[in-house]
Amino acid sequence: HPSQGVSLGGAVTLRCHLPQLAAWVRLYQEGGWSYNKGKEKEQDAAEFSFVSTLQEHAGRYLCQYSVSESAEVSVESDPVELVLTDLSYSPPSISLHPEQCVEMGTNITIRCRNKDYGATFLLHKDGSSDPLQCQDFSERGTATFTLFGVTPADSGTYRCSYRPRGYPFISSPIGDSVTLEVTPTPAPPGAAGSSRGNLVVAVVGGCTAAFVFILVLIVFFLLAARRRRMRRDECPGASPKKPEAMEFQVPSSDSEGLTYLELQAVTPSTQPPSPPAAPQPSVIYTEVAVGGRH
Repeated sequence: HPSQGVSLGGAVTLRCHLPQLAAWVRLYQEGGWSYNKGKEKEQDAAEFSFVSTLQEHAGRYLCQYSVSESAEVSVESDPVELVLTDLSYSPPSISLHPEQCVEMGTNITIRCRNKDYGATFLLHKDGSSDPLQCQDFSERGTATFTLFGVTPADSGTYRCSYRPRGYPFISSPIGDSVTLEVTPTPAPPGAAGSSRGNLVVAVVGGCTAAFVFILVLIVFFLLAARRRRMRRDECPGASPKKPEAMEFQVPSSDSEGLTYLELQAVTPSTQPPSPPAAPQPSVIYTEVAVGGRH
């Protein structure tokens, strides 16, 4: 801490985070220094501070720990790099082509230069902690970075730095910046009219579908009502009226040879015919005159 931008002569703290409580923690530099720190009380973290950094402090560091002085030492931690900025180096210049505002999908070229040193160049973007790209030693002091098919996510501010040959953990100051703005690709001619036409087609299609749906519902309900009416007409709910009996009688002025006959008059009905009833015997009334007595 801080994680970047530490200058030569500045203060920095390296912190080891331990997965369990430990009494001994070791911080060592690859190919260089080694620092041991014992704790009177077991802790889950240990800090190592450099009050005034020197060029030899720059490098890659790792941690190890043990629960006691005589216990087995743990495996090494992931490394962390301590890069120190040497303000005696001049910052690099930077250029952008095409300049500033470009359409999406364009290939962008960023060039970084320094005057005096063959070096490894790094491309930085504001808001990103790590360099985006790096390019190894350039004899002419120039590095070219290409961003292919840029999108709006590539918009932002870019800067360069370099690390002199033979000093991979010593950096120049970060140089001036360039700003890239990526705009969406404009719609081709006629695209707006085509969109409006598609909208009209979609609206008309929706209205037609709604009309057909309503029509189908109306036909369905009409057919259902008709079926219910036909079933009601066909159902023998009420018993048919009995045919009215009519009696015909010849006037009794002359009672000789009279025959009385009972007939049935049937009234037509709209109801379906009921099963035929058992035949009833005809009733015949006769009156026979015999010798003047009835």
